[in-house]
Amino acid sequence: MSDARPNQLFRNLSAKIAAIPMIATALCVFLGGTVWTVVYSFTSSRLLPKLNFVGFDQYERLWSTRRWLVSIENIAIYGVLSLIFSLVIGFMLAALLDQKIRFENVFRTIFLYPFALSFIVTGLVWQWILNPDLGIQHVVRSLGFESFTFDPLYNPQIVIYGILIAGLWQGTGLIMCLMLAGLRGIDEDIWKAARVDGIPMWKTYLFIVIPMMRPVFITTLVIIAAGIVRVYDLVVAQTRGGPGFASEVPAKYVYDAMFFKQNLAQGFAGSTMMLLSVLIVLIPWAYLEFGKRKHG
Repeated sequence: MSDARPNQLFRNLSAKIAAIPMIATALCVFLGGTVWTVVYSFTSSRLLPKLNFVGFDQYERLWSTRRWLVSIENIAIYGVLSLIFSLVIGFMLAALLDQKIRFENVFRTIFLYPFALSFIVTGLVWQWILNPDLGIQHVVRSLGFESFTFDPLYNPQIVIYGILIAGLWQGTGLIMCLMLAGLRGIDEDIWKAARVDGIPMWKTYLFIVIPMMRPVFITTLVIIAAGIVRVYDLVVAQTRGGPGFASEVPAKYVYDAMFFKQNLAQGFAGSTMMLLSVLIVLIPWAYLEFGKRKHG
């Protein structure tokens, strides 16, 4: 045993040495930048960072600001609905494509194509589509339905749902591909055995296939959650946070605080809260992926 461990340590030594610069850069830039941000969130920094500690004053101010509370409410609505609809629609599309349909490659390309676009492009496209003078409302009214109203981006009560539509359009294709890869990894004998036993297809998916795809679902959840926390481009491209600040999200609040209001500490406090939300997602994922595997 004592000889095995040194051999294990020096295995692929050249590759490990080559990775040292990347690891050092990651530690200095990402970890160092994270620590720097958290530390300065407890200061009174404005235009320039300065070590003038004020305790939790920035966080108290953050959570007493109406704009921040609206951003948290919006990201909660967007996050829950995005998570549910992305998984459901993505899995259903993957299940349909898994039936070996004709022109599968064409459909797969069509569904995945929006993901190749930038969020800014997606936001602008859906801004035009949802514009009441140019998009869906205009088209339907031109067909004779004069009372039809569909202007989510101009209604403070439902503006976040207009942003959700654009987000689902762009991201669902990626979820479909991940789910399709998981479905293609299911042994064909399982499907044959389910058909022989007379198990309905929906029960096969619900009680056999989905539990077997647990790692795929966990990875997909992490990817979706990471995208939800940092949603910014869509909001800027579609509404710029409006009407008023009805579509404000945490990432935009942080950006505006740091670069428009020149209040670094307030922006750092907001970004620290965003980091905390990411850790809440990543820590359970890391435990599910590595902790249980380590314990057998």
